[in-house]
Amino acid sequence: MSLKKKDRLVDTALRLFCRYGYRATGIDTILTEAGVAKMTLYNHFGTKEGLILAALEKRDEEHIAWLASETQTRAGAPEDGLLALFDTLDAWFAGDEFHGCPFLKASGEFDDHNDPVHRAALAHKGHLLALIRELADAAGAPDPARIAGEIYMLVEGATVVAQLTGDRSTAARAKQAAEVLLAAG
Repeated sequence: MSLKKKDRLVDTALRLFCRYGYRATGIDTILTEAGVAKMTLYNHFGTKEGLILAALEKRDEEHIAWLASETQTRAGAPEDGLLALFDTLDAWFAGDEFHGCPFLKASGEFDDHNDPVHRAALAHKGHLLALIRELADAAGAPDPARIAGEIYMLVEGATVVAQLTGDRSTAARAKQAAEVLLAAG
């Protein structure tokens, strides 16, 4: 089995999972759209859950790297990183491929806290919080752990509201709340 087929399968599955959900997206649909045989799935991932986990792992790595890079580019200076994060979210929400957070969807569909898919979603949220903590440290926040936790809640809130309502302006409003929070110190 070629790595190319494996990657195509993961990319296709991720796109469909993000758009339609994990349980609603059938294996046959994924295989047809990816143009690969069922044996490719079984040889590389064993089960649909294995494919879901691979897709979430890829999305986690790519999304955290993208958030970090885009935020750094938008910030210019380290002290501006926390607010620039909301500009990065705004760009994500405005994109045609925004269908909400795939990790929030995964945790909702696999709500047993011991489920590997739920744990993968939780791990991503831990990576996001760590990124925000790095931004708070770089900004010289007086209590970076507290600030990171509060900014994290604003990020998650903006994401959920954008996902639920389709209102793509939530990142800008969350940025305003972050400005007040940071000014209060």
